[in-house]
Amino acid sequence: MTKADLVQKVADAIGPGVTKRDCAVVVDAFLNSIKDAMGEHQNIEIRGFGTFKVRERRSRLARNPRTGDPVEVPPRYVPVFKPSKELRALVEEEQQTVA
Repeated sequence: MTKADLVQKVADAIGPGVTKRDCAVVVDAFLNSIKDAMGEHQNIEIRGFGTFKVRERRSRLARNPRTGDPVEVPPRYVPVFKPSKELRALVEEEQQTVA
């Protein structure tokens, strides 16, 4: 599903009173709010859907694949999504009906 598909689903759910352009503005604002909050290292919790978090990865020693020399990878922050129990159950349920 692309962002355009998501905008179409929102437009279909709202009904004929709102244009797709207005729905695109809402979807963009929602996604930008999540990006801005994660950029400030805040967690976002959406009940029944999941939690977006920012985690710090510790520094580690890696190897250069060409030379085999050790290279230190500095610590960094990474975005993480943890699905809710409801979302995991829904995905598992869909998987069982497909199989």
